[in-house]
Amino acid sequence: MKFIVLSSAMLQKLQAVNGAILSKPVIPAIENFHFNLTNGKLSITTTDLETFMQEEIEVQSSEDVKICLRAKETIDLLRELSDKTLNFTVHTENNGIELSTSTGRYELPGEAAEEFPITPEIEVKNSFVMPANILIRGINKTLFATSNDDLRLALTGVFFEVAANSLNLVATDANRLVRFTTTEVKPGFEYSFILPKKSLNLLKSSLPNDETPVTIDISDSNVRFTCGTLVLTTRIMDEKFPDYRMVIPQDNANILTIARQEILNAVRRTAIFANQHTHQIRLKIVGSQLSTMAEDIEKASKASETLTCEYEGDDIEIGFNSKFLSELLSNLESPEVQIKLSSPSRAGLVVPNENEPNEDILMLIMPMMLNNY
Repeated sequence: MKFIVLSSAMLQKLQAVNGAILSKPVIPAIENFHFNLTNGKLSITTTDLETFMQEEIEVQSSEDVKICLRAKETIDLLRELSDKTLNFTVHTENNGIELSTSTGRYELPGEAAEEFPITPEIEVKNSFVMPANILIRGINKTLFATSNDDLRLALTGVFFEVAANSLNLVATDANRLVRFTTTEVKPGFEYSFILPKKSLNLLKSSLPNDETPVTIDISDSNVRFTCGTLVLTTRIMDEKFPDYRMVIPQDNANILTIARQEILNAVRRTAIFANQHTHQIRLKIVGSQLSTMAEDIEKASKASETLTCEYEGDDIEIGFNSKFLSELLSNLESPEVQIKLSSPSRAGLVVPNENEPNEDILMLIMPMMLNNY
């Protein structure tokens, strides 16, 4: 059986799904690309058993075939080829595969397609459509705040909270929390689920960063994202996300407004002198002045900076993890931010002074107990 395709077009499709392949899988079959050629359309599938990715490309062929092809050798070869016509020959009697161009011929063994896991069937319970760029933005704004603690699996993914006229994406590692809300999307129903971090990383790197529509189909145990010829199916994590609203303080009478880049730079510089285990930095606000301070007693080093700010409220001094605070500020884009505080022992809110249209971003950071200098 033979089919013909342009090497550059094939490489683009293979790279789109290659990320789902594990370097050391539990079963050898999932080291491969699964090829399913039907009526001149080649479907390419990869999986790590949690996420299934599929792309499709039109090829020149009058026959149908299913075969598994070694991923690493195929990708490496196509990366080294210029934009050439590529001939695939599949020897079904022994699953051998031959790739040839006008100047070269390459052979490698394949595997029977039956060894490859079957993509889960989706019994769609709910479905909605949203622009790819908004989905990418929501993932980017929340994914960094997920936990790496396998003992708290619910916190290792992103919580999707679907409502009639909006969509929330929420992530937390118990030290910080981020909620991204868009009203650009109006699903028309209510539902919630947690998706794994790796699946969302694969999704955001594969989608076009534009208004191309993404269809999101939801079943009891899986979610399927379809964008053009790309299809990503991932399992829903069988975990319960904590009631994050309970930790968001509502009575924040102390409001600091300051240039985002200015405070970010001050925090980064001061943090160099913080204890490298706790990364503690303290913010002291008196009148219209914000001081950032840090000290490492063991190294006998300390630093402080004073910035001018706008402030409403009582004088306050509060401690934060400088790494977490820097990450929150780095993942905002507005020229100015507000830091809303109630007391040194309660969480602080970091929000943009102005949100993008149809969007709301809320970031929360837990305080640290202050050490006396």
